[in-house]
Amino acid sequence: LFPYTTLFRSTPINILIVDDHSFIIEAYKNAIKGYNSKGAYEFSITQAKDCKTGYEAITEATEPFGIAFFDLSMPTYEEKGIFSGEDLAQLIKQQMPDCKIILLTMHTELLKINTIIKNINPNGLVIKNDLTFDELLLAFDKILKEENYYSQTVVRLVSQIQYDNIEIDAFDKQILFQLSKGVKTKDIPQYVPLSLSAVEKRKLHLKDLLEIKGGSDIDLIREAKNKGLL
Repeated sequence: LFPYTTLFRSTPINILIVDDHSFIIEAYKNAIKGYNSKGAYEFSITQAKDCKTGYEAITEATEPFGIAFFDLSMPTYEEKGIFSGEDLAQLIKQQMPDCKIILLTMHTELLKINTIIKNINPNGLVIKNDLTFDELLLAFDKILKEENYYSQTVVRLVSQIQYDNIEIDAFDKQILFQLSKGVKTKDIPQYVPLSLSAVEKRKLHLKDLLEIKGGSDIDLIREAKNKGLL
C-alpha cells in the first residue's frame, strides 16, 4: 500500500527542557509527543530542574541541542554565575549557536520583555499565563518551520511604543541579586569581581536609573522587581 515508506527517515532533534516545575516539563513532553504523532521526527529529550542541572546538561552534552526550552526564574547556580534561564540561554547560544531557544516566563513587564528580546532574541517567547496545549503545539510548529513565535501577551507588549530605555549589564544584575538576598554592600565584592567603590557607584547609578532619590536598598530592590530587572 505504501511502497516508499521504507525510504522514509525520521529527522533527529535533540531537545533540552529546563524548568523547576515537573508538571510543566511533562506538559512540554506531551506536546512534543503529540506533535510527533506521525513519526516525522526522532526527538531525544533531556530535562533539567534548575540552573545547575541546566548548566551541566549544556556543558556536558555529547551532541548539540536543536531546541531548548528555558524557564526564566529558577534556582540559581552562583558558582558559575548562572542566575536565570536568560543566562542559560546566553550560554547555549555561545556553545550551540544553531540551537533554537524558547523562553517561558511569568513576567509581563514591558521593560523585562523588551530586555529579553534585545539580549537573547529568542526564537520563541511565551508568557506562562498564555500557555495551553494548543499554544505550545503552535509554538513548536513555528519553531520547526524556521519561524519565530511570540505568545499573544508578548505581541501585545512589544506593539506598545513607550519602551523604557533602562539597560543594565551583568555586574549590575549580580549586585541587585546579592542585595535581594540580604547581602550588605560592603560584602558584595566577595561575590562580584568589583571593588567596593565600584559597587557603590553602580548602586548610585541604578538608583538614578530607577529614579530612587535617597532610597534604601530595600527600595532599590522593590523597584528593580517592579521593573522586571530581578
